[in-house]
Amino acid sequence: MSNCADVVVIGGGIIGCATAYYLAKLGSNVIVLEGSDNIGNGGSSRNGGGVRQSGRDPRELPLVMYGIKNYWPTLSEELEVDCEYHQDGNLRLGKTEKHKEILTGLTERAVKVGLDVRMIDGDEVRRINPYLSDEVTCASWCPTDGHANPLTTTLGYYKAARRLGVRFITGEKVVELKKIKGKLRKVVTKNNVYEGENVVLAAGFASRAIANTVGIDIPMQELAIEALVTEAEPHMFDQMLGTAEADFYGHQTKHGSFVFGGSSGLEGYTRDDYGLASNYSLTAPCICRGIMKYFPDLAKAKIVRTWAGWMDQCADGVPVLGNVDEVPGLVLACGFTGHGFGIAPGAASQLAELIVNGTTTVDLTDLRYDRFHAKI
Repeated sequence: MSNCADVVVIGGGIIGCATAYYLAKLGSNVIVLEGSDNIGNGGSSRNGGGVRQSGRDPRELPLVMYGIKNYWPTLSEELEVDCEYHQDGNLRLGKTEKHKEILTGLTERAVKVGLDVRMIDGDEVRRINPYLSDEVTCASWCPTDGHANPLTTTLGYYKAARRLGVRFITGEKVVELKKIKGKLRKVVTKNNVYEGENVVLAAGFASRAIANTVGIDIPMQELAIEALVTEAEPHMFDQMLGTAEADFYGHQTKHGSFVFGGSSGLEGYTRDDYGLASNYSLTAPCICRGIMKYFPDLAKAKIVRTWAGWMDQCADGVPVLGNVDEVPGLVLACGFTGHGFGIAPGAASQLAELIVNGTTTVDLTDLRYDRFHAKI
């Protein structure tokens, strides 16, 4: 088979799979290269499933708002899988005056962008979710937020892209990018060379080393995050949950189990993983202590398993999306800082528009790589 395509996508997570799908819908011939042996092996299979607008940086809000309005409500039908999408709102919880200050700031900035989100007091919180403890004194409430299943959604994009002719190659780790006459043209792996008119770099933190091969340094670091899942419990609520200081987040799944994510804050100082994403003994107990203070009824819920993954945290907390002036033909899609799942349909569709049409419906200017350039 030919190793040439209109677009070569590096990374088989939800961003790569979704971008390939929307490119194929617009008529592009696409090859996707995944370095591991499995599609969605990175953050796409190791996250809490949030599809939220609240609590985000205003620069990425228009993109996720666009995706939630135009893609998420009908995504299961379009991809022919059950994405388990629930649009039942997001409660971002607070217990102290400091928490209230944090949430109020996030809310005010989001309202300025046009998001339907507001602050509510503890009594209204418990009217929405009666399982929350009296310790909760305030929350931000966004009724159009929700959650979905990362595994089925990523798989859905992968299968839908394949139906449109996208070629996926796993176990094909990219080691270098190469320019031809000043334009990015070649993607070199350990065993092959691929060529494309455009290259989309959507490989999570691995994107940094790959971009380095053409002189581009994306300012991000690799951080460990963990999640846990409980046994199935009777149905309690459908909202997505978070907290002011992000010490835990999660939701109850369609099957009754609870999925919660979080961290202890000590992972980067006490671990030596030798490149592996492994669990840290303090993280799950730390998450559980927080959960029990908010949800006393979950104190006896049994944990089935925990898992860890890497987050590609960008220096300013928002993704790097779009063209790179210094390397024509290179399109970046990384640095999502743990926000990549919910924003994926919006981000991927806009990248596809950018590559095929040269313009986007949503302005990506504030998310471009050149925002890190020295200002003169």
